[in-house]
Amino acid sequence: MSGQGRDRFKIAILAVALTGLTVGATLRLAGNVDLAEMVWVAGVVPVLAVLIIEIVRSLWRGEVGLDIVAALSMSAALVFGETLAAAVVALMYTGGTFLESFAEGRARRNMQALLSRIPRTAARYRDGALEEVLLNQIAPGDLLLIRQGDVAPVDGTVESARAVVDQSAMTGESMPVRLMHGQEAMSGSTNVGDAFDLRASRRAAESTYAGIVRLVEEAQRSKAPMSRLADRYSILFLVVTVTLAAAAWWMTDDPIRAVAVLVVATPCPLILAVPVALVAGLSRAAHFGVLIKGARALEALTQAQTLILDKTGTLTDGRPQIVSVDTYADLPPGEVLRLGAAADQASKHPMAQAIVASARAQGMPLPIPTHIEEVPGDGVAAQVDGRSVVVGGTDFVISKIGRSRAPDQESEAGSVLVAVAVDGQLAGNLVLSDPLRRETAGFLSGIRRSGIRRIVLATGDRHAVAEAVTEGLGLDAVRADLTPDQKVLLVLTERKNGPVMMVGDGVNDAPALAAADIGVAMGARGAAASAEAASVVLLVDDLGRLVSGLEVAKRSRGIAVESVVAGIGLSMAGMVAAALGYLTPVQGALLQEAIDVAVILNALRALRVTPRNVSAVGTRVNPVELQSQAERYGASQ
Repeated sequence: MSGQGRDRFKIAILAVALTGLTVGATLRLAGNVDLAEMVWVAGVVPVLAVLIIEIVRSLWRGEVGLDIVAALSMSAALVFGETLAAAVVALMYTGGTFLESFAEGRARRNMQALLSRIPRTAARYRDGALEEVLLNQIAPGDLLLIRQGDVAPVDGTVESARAVVDQSAMTGESMPVRLMHGQEAMSGSTNVGDAFDLRASRRAAESTYAGIVRLVEEAQRSKAPMSRLADRYSILFLVVTVTLAAAAWWMTDDPIRAVAVLVVATPCPLILAVPVALVAGLSRAAHFGVLIKGARALEALTQAQTLILDKTGTLTDGRPQIVSVDTYADLPPGEVLRLGAAADQASKHPMAQAIVASARAQGMPLPIPTHIEEVPGDGVAAQVDGRSVVVGGTDFVISKIGRSRAPDQESEAGSVLVAVAVDGQLAGNLVLSDPLRRETAGFLSGIRRSGIRRIVLATGDRHAVAEAVTEGLGLDAVRADLTPDQKVLLVLTERKNGPVMMVGDGVNDAPALAAADIGVAMGARGAAASAEAASVVLLVDDLGRLVSGLEVAKRSRGIAVESVVAGIGLSMAGMVAAALGYLTPVQGALLQEAIDVAVILNALRALRVTPRNVSAVGTRVNPVELQSQAERYGASQ
């Protein structure tokens, strides 16, 4: 039976119980007692039959739950003539199961919103015209038109001058993000500006959005260790309930007290609170750009004691940036950068692209280079504004301008020098490095406040580079020159200090992510292999979101625990009161339903968990600038 079919069936059986109780009560008030009792029995029997069938199916699967208590209480009430109590229990049980389904559906709403946004077709340029194609027909390299209001169907790069997109469904970022030419656009983002061109970089099935949909479906099917623990405790609770009911009957020779005890124990908050709170936590974490692959991963995340961090692309930005420009001639640093960047437009080398991006970020107009000569991996020679420009490795540039050796120069560990020559003279060096992320210091302090006791850096880079990059961060250990299998060994070694969380982004991190108790992948720009191996995926290129996700996970689990403790405590108190004769079966049923409703509402608090400090993400567009863009591009806030 489908999910909607099950919901309709639960509504139907609830209607039967409600009708039986209300019609019977009306007849009772009219003085027709015998007919009232017959109607109450008629309303209970279908519910009891459905319940017994569910119990048999559960036992066949090897599962024992507290539905047995509900069946015992209704059966005992019918046997001993407490038909009104049986009708109330039937209504409360069917109402409780419907309320549980409603609560879980409410908790999954944010995740299911992702599924409803999947585009079916896309507009692709082909032979000078636009054609509407199915998503599985899109190949890397295809040029797509993303119209205003469209959802980007695949991951790609912006080919237009700029684009304004809403990534809130993917990352929780409330403000639109401005993307410039050449920047990556995430599938699932909505175009809120003018139409723009997108160059597909992945197939639809391999894009971020498709991966998220798969992970959401897996998360909804998962079952946490805490839920299984609740199942085991439910057996203990069942034994205690039956024992207390039997003792009350034996000591007082009053079977009604046993019925009252059974009624108070039906159903149990232990079963309702845990899945509702944990699924709500998964949904809430996704809202902040942290995709947790199921309730099992959520619980593991809350128990981590040691954090192992990859360096490149995780602790650092992963993209080289210009930190300074050293000059040898009369040209100012800005002109050296402009000429070098203009020539590097002809190259796809990551260093060249970083230089071009840095110049564009400073608003420099870059003329189109001509007479281009590139030696892959070494550098580029070209004509820029009528001047001869050579940019690349020092040896390459020196050989091109006919000099025997370069001036003496030193670079800090982790930095790279790119030489620039203009008109046959060495003009200067562009100094690039892979800097720490801006949020690194705040992330490390936040993660320690969240309960992580030990932080270790694991990198395949040289030890001198690792030490230089992490100086002053207060890490507990730095492990450098590691191969992928050595990273796995480090994860296994660190387990002696407690459960290990590993954060990485590259293909070489995937084995360690899989070996860790909880693997976290930088999913925004990281490799697909790392995202598949990890238990948690950060949809935003921001380490600070991990602190937010960890806080949501811990508070959601805490809400589940407090719901269970409070619910079971109140149920036990009610059972004792019933055993002592202070509660009738009808009063016990009403009390238990009040407890269940309170527990479920408390569990739903996990949907409103807000981390203390959600870090900024991407390029924000402030309201004034957004209004200006709306006028230029037709975007609406």
